[in-house]
Amino acid sequence: MNKLKIINDPIYGFVNIPDELIYDIIQHPYFQRLRRISQMGLSYLVYPGAHHTRFHHAIGAMHLMQTALNVLKQKNVTITKEEELGAMTAILLHDIGHGPFSHALEYSIVRNISHEQISLAIMHELNRKFNGQLELAIQIFTGKYKKPFLTELISSQIDVDRLDYLRRDSFYSGVIEGQVNSERLIKMLNVNDNRLVIDEKGIYSVEKFIISRRLMYWQVYFHKTGMMLEKILEKTLWRVKELLQQNKPVFLDDNLAYLFKENLQQIDRRSLEIFTSLDDSDIWYHLKKWTDNQDFILSHLSKMIVYRQNLNKIKIQKEPFDENEIKLLKINILKQYPVDEKELDYLVFTGKLTHRTYNQEKQPIKLLTKSGDIIEFALASDQLNIKVLSQPVTKYYLSYPLLKTLS
Repeated sequence: MNKLKIINDPIYGFVNIPDELIYDIIQHPYFQRLRRISQMGLSYLVYPGAHHTRFHHAIGAMHLMQTALNVLKQKNVTITKEEELGAMTAILLHDIGHGPFSHALEYSIVRNISHEQISLAIMHELNRKFNGQLELAIQIFTGKYKKPFLTELISSQIDVDRLDYLRRDSFYSGVIEGQVNSERLIKMLNVNDNRLVIDEKGIYSVEKFIISRRLMYWQVYFHKTGMMLEKILEKTLWRVKELLQQNKPVFLDDNLAYLFKENLQQIDRRSLEIFTSLDDSDIWYHLKKWTDNQDFILSHLSKMIVYRQNLNKIKIQKEPFDENEIKLLKINILKQYPVDEKELDYLVFTGKLTHRTYNQEKQPIKLLTKSGDIIEFALASDQLNIKVLSQPVTKYYLSYPLLKTLS
C-alpha cells in the first residue's frame, strides 16, 4: 500500500504525507477524532464559516514544519532524517489532547489537567503502540532534546503552530485582518547557537505577524458573543456536576458519567481511552437532551447554546464593573427568573480577559543581522506600538440574561 499520499488543503494546496509512520499516526483513531473537534470552539455561532477542525490545523502545522525544516537545511543547519521525522511527528500531535470544542471545555471534563498534559499522555500511548518510534518526537515536544530550535518551531513566540492557526482561523472566519504571510516568515527562519532566530530582513513580516495576532485575539478569539457562549457551556457542565452531587436526574452516557463522577486528577489508560472517544458530537447530543431537563438552569443554559436563543447580554470595558450595578442586576433577575441567590452565578457572571500579544521576557524573538549579531526584535523595530503590544492588556466583562425592566 502506498502511504506517501497527498492532502488537498484549502490554505496551502497539496500537502505531502512524507513518511509511512506519519501516515499510520494520521490513520489512528486518536488522530481521526480531531476531525470532530472544532478548532475554534463555538466561534462558528458568531462566524458561520469557522467550521474547520483540529485535524485541519494539525495537518497544516505539519506542512509548515516540513517547509521550515527544508528552509533551515538550505541554510546549512544540520538536521538529520530522524530529527526531521521527530519534529514533524511532534507538531502533528501537539494538539491531540484537546477535548470537545477545543479550549472551551479545558479543565471542565477532566479537572486540573491541561490539553498539553493529555497530548503528552496520548503521545506516550501511541509510542507504546508504535513500538517506541515516537521517542524522539516526545523529547522534542517536551523540550528535552539537544537542539532546542526544534522545540521552538513547535512552541515559541513565532512558531509553525501560530503561523498556521492565525492564517487558517482568519481564512475560515473571514476576518482578513488576521492574515499572516507564513511563507515569507518561514523563508526568514534561521538558527544561531542552536536557537531559532529570524533573518534581519524579515523584521517587517514579524511586525505584521504581531499585529495580526493582536487583531485576531480581540476581534475573533475574544469576540464577546463567542466568549460568552463558551462560558455558558462551561457553566452548563458545572451545573451537571452540581446536580449529580445532589443526586438529581441528569442524562449522561457511560463515558461522560465516568469522567464526571471520577473527578480525575490524572490520566490513566482507561480514562485516556474514554477521553479519546469524546468529540463535539457527544456534547451536542447531551446538550440537546438537557434542554428538556426538569432543572430550569440546566435547561435554560442548554437551550441558549443549542437554539442560540435568549442569549445573555454581555458588556466589555477597560475597568472592573461597579458592584452596585451587579447587585441591581441580580435583584431584577431574582424577580424574573426561577432561581435562588445561590444559583445566580449561573446566570450573572463577571470576569476578565487578559492577552499579551508579544512577551519580551519569555522567549523573545531574536533577529540575526548580516554581521552575525543578535538583536531582540522589540528593540530593533521602528514601530512604536510594538513596545506597547508587549504589555499585557486586560478587559472586564459582565454577562447577564435578558431583563424586561430594571428598577
